[in-house]
Amino acid sequence: MSTTFQFFNPAVKVTITHGHLPHWDQANATYFITWRTADSIPRDIWLRWREGRDAWLLAHDINPTAKDWRFDLEMLDEVARDDFRQFALTLEKELDACHGDCILRDPAISRLVADALHHFDGTRYTLGDYVIMPNHVHLLVAGLPRQAMLKQVESWKKWTAIQINEALNRSGRFWQDESFDHLVRNEASFGKFRAYIAKNPVTARLKPHEFILWQRTSP
Repeated sequence: MSTTFQFFNPAVKVTITHGHLPHWDQANATYFITWRTADSIPRDIWLRWREGRDAWLLAHDINPTAKDWRFDLEMLDEVARDDFRQFALTLEKELDACHGDCILRDPAISRLVADALHHFDGTRYTLGDYVIMPNHVHLLVAGLPRQAMLKQVESWKKWTAIQINEALNRSGRFWQDESFDHLVRNEASFGKFRAYIAKNPVTARLKPHEFILWQRTSP
């Protein structure tokens, strides 16, 4: 299946954006994207996590407040980049603890998200594996240039937030503004992300009706 997905080529120029997804862009590249509900991580945990992450970056001569800190991170060797992955794993562990209301545990609600992801699959983008957990989403996606990807991610979040709030007769922010993305560098990394997505519900000890897992089996 991975032959339908292209991976990061360090020899090809990348562009960097901030405040939206993806932070890293390369034409037709593949991304592992995570976004979460607004109440998914308690504030004190989030602040401690940011403090630890920023201290790591400073220790590696990277200014965490600089606009291009992700570029500096990518320039580190593979060992350092793998070490930095600990912060993503720590955050994902907190997500799997199911903080917050976990509204996406309701199959009717999580289906709204799944339907949005599939809507333009094969026309605007190539949808990879995804899992919709009680308070977050993990997704592999490819085939969009930068501006189209920016718009698509925001569209997914905006549309599903409207639909979910209407379904629950509620208002206010549903998704956390910040999302997280990883540019998939090679086929081995792609396989690891697929395995992580598949294992996530098991790690969180969810029952079959509490999540949606979709795995692409053909181009």
